[in-house]
Amino acid sequence: MMNGRGESDALIVSMKSPKEGGQLPDEEMEKRGATKGSPIQENTPRTQGRKGVQQALERVRQAAKKDRKLRFTSLYHLVYNIDSLRMAFSQLKKDAAPGVDGKTWEDYRQNLESNLQDLSERLKRQAYKAKPVKRQYIPKADGRMRPLGITALEDKIVQRATVNVLNAIYEVDFCGHSYGFRPGRKPHDALDDLYVQIYTKRVNWVLDADIRGYFDAINHDWLMKFCEHRIADTRLLRLLKKWLNAGVLEEGKVRHPDLGTPQGGVISPLLANLYLHYVFDLWTLAWRRDRVKGQMYVVRYADDFVTLFEREEEANRYWNDLKERMATFGLELHLDKTRLIEFGIKADSNRAKKGQPKPETFDFLGFKHICGQTLQGRFTIYRHNIPKRFTAKLKAIAATLKERMHDPVPKVGKWLGSVIRGFVQYFGVPMNSRALGVFRSTISWYWLRTLRRRSQRHTVDSDRIKRLVALYLPKVRIVHPYPTLRWRHH
Repeated sequence: MMNGRGESDALIVSMKSPKEGGQLPDEEMEKRGATKGSPIQENTPRTQGRKGVQQALERVRQAAKKDRKLRFTSLYHLVYNIDSLRMAFSQLKKDAAPGVDGKTWEDYRQNLESNLQDLSERLKRQAYKAKPVKRQYIPKADGRMRPLGITALEDKIVQRATVNVLNAIYEVDFCGHSYGFRPGRKPHDALDDLYVQIYTKRVNWVLDADIRGYFDAINHDWLMKFCEHRIADTRLLRLLKKWLNAGVLEEGKVRHPDLGTPQGGVISPLLANLYLHYVFDLWTLAWRRDRVKGQMYVVRYADDFVTLFEREEEANRYWNDLKERMATFGLELHLDKTRLIEFGIKADSNRAKKGQPKPETFDFLGFKHICGQTLQGRFTIYRHNIPKRFTAKLKAIAATLKERMHDPVPKVGKWLGSVIRGFVQYFGVPMNSRALGVFRSTISWYWLRTLRRRSQRHTVDSDRIKRLVALYLPKVRIVHPYPTLRWRHH
């Protein structure tokens, strides 16, 4: 089993295009018969409270766990139930930007019960219409712009309620090596998993892969086929199609792309995970089982994944087959960002024997991974900030400080303190303390420079900035344990 965590060996080896009317592969391999009705019937009381909703979702989860081939015929009522919608509303971010409807969380809360009642009735009558997603662009560390979709508030509510239902099913199905956007799983769980696999297993080669424009390349036809593996409720499937076909509002015009799920939508991460579950995860498990004699492991966080190998020839074979697999489902590996590198406990000595330079590094979830040694000469993996992103983050803070030059000092100080705490909470991993110190000291210097520019008399001296720094900027420290220690408790 992959990573020793008991993932299912259920697999999808090949598929015909949905336009060719091809049968789904698990129907071919598992000889799935007629649709089995789910035991979750549409007799849930309209008003049952949060506890009742959670109990209903637990029944769904247990049914999904008991029968991995079960297709659920009655789920839609768990979405339009007013208590489900109320719970979904409470789970949304209160300060999120409004979508095309212009409504904020607070606006909707003013008449919450009547709004939810109206929404529930429209869903029940299937008169609910999904609104286009408003597209905005945010800058990336490399200077490019990342598209971000802002969903209308009612769409967020219904999507959140739907995600709650679908999670009850797919959290049973998803593989152990998949971490992105899943309940109870964080980026550091994936980072720890990766570290432990390299540190404790026979890993000599790392395939660092990148899918080109993944969220914009998801094929709607294939996605719906994948959903039908578990969902036979036509009303719920129709609801998913509404979101896929809602369109994108950009520069005053609504476009209806045939591919992709808008980044930023509540439902998008789950659908993206579902797509790669069938396209990548199950296929990789099958490939490992059938074609690998050495060791092989994989860690995936959404569309960012790293595959680890003991043998170079198997890594190259996998890479070639992976390209074909991705192409079958409309995806493409980024040629410039996908690399096979020698990495692991023997990489340094092996390369030294061949007169080659030190092992290359690779980036994963914001960290640069580097082969290194402890002071005692034992192999370890350094995880440092990616230099370009680190520099870009500091530049962005400097620019914001300039914009807020004349804000009250306590207000700016509290903001800078929250920035440092957030940075430490994510990047405070063992052997990355230098970056934490540089981050805090650089922000201190930026703040001093900004305060001096506020006044032509330069009344802000070093002693005052030291007092402000001590008052508002928290001291930095390592907050995450070594992965091998934390992994023991998993």
